[in-house]
Amino acid sequence: MRVAIIGTGRMGGGMAVRLRESGADVVVWNRTPEKASATGCAVAPTAREAAASADVVIVSLADDAAVLAAYDGPDGVAAGLRAGTVVVESSTVDPETVRRLEPLVSGRGATLLDGPVSGSIALVEKGQLTFMVGGPPSGVDKARPVLDLLGRQVFHVGELGSGEVVKLAVNTVVLALNQALAEALVLADRAGVPRETTYEVLANSAIGSAFVSYKRASFERPDETPVAFSLDLVAKDLDLVRQLAERVAARMPQADTNLGVATAAVAAELGGRDMSAVAEYLRQL
Repeated sequence: MRVAIIGTGRMGGGMAVRLRESGADVVVWNRTPEKASATGCAVAPTAREAAASADVVIVSLADDAAVLAAYDGPDGVAAGLRAGTVVVESSTVDPETVRRLEPLVSGRGATLLDGPVSGSIALVEKGQLTFMVGGPPSGVDKARPVLDLLGRQVFHVGELGSGEVVKLAVNTVVLALNQALAEALVLADRAGVPRETTYEVLANSAIGSAFVSYKRASFERPDETPVAFSLDLVAKDLDLVRQLAERVAARMPQADTNLGVATAAVAAELGGRDMSAVAEYLRQL
């Protein structure tokens, strides 16, 4: 299979490199060509041309506006699709955004899946992401050989849009844990216990988890650790959670509080920092 990656940011770029190193035939497109070239893969001049050469297209972009723009128009993803192609929308977006895209894809005889991922850049490099996939089973079966190179778990969670719903549910927990870690470390630090000492205990306590483990360097040495997931994307995702909660009449008091903190941290010019910078925002307060 030939794979196209649309969007070569941190996650999309990591997926492209992982697939290339696994022996897949990969072509990429990104609005900033330099980021596309950095993957070492073949670079298409437009999203349409990248999609036209692929059996499976994986889209990984920052937000709903970028996703909608990438599919539409004469040079968009949809214009290049062939009958039988499977498109995996792996961006974290509103489930309704994915459903809006479906006619553009099916109108070309292709199949759309929503397959957002859970995992860090380190996990994509090892092929250990978790995919939450919504859409027809036949499309999941066709995309699975590619997804299996990227993830250790591929969950088919229901119809189109279900993948995004489950991803927002996962992020609700992840971002709540990020907030709780930040508060706990600042509390102990203000009371005179070094953050490294507190983190060692937390990592080996009842809350020890994969997230606590791989975020350790970010919380302990924030100035030395590359950004893995920025605070502006945290605020974006929590706002998506809020919108979905309003539509389905679910009360989310903790998520609302976390959104308020993330929004305030972005307003304090920390949006480009890693999500662990919530702790830095609390220290500034």
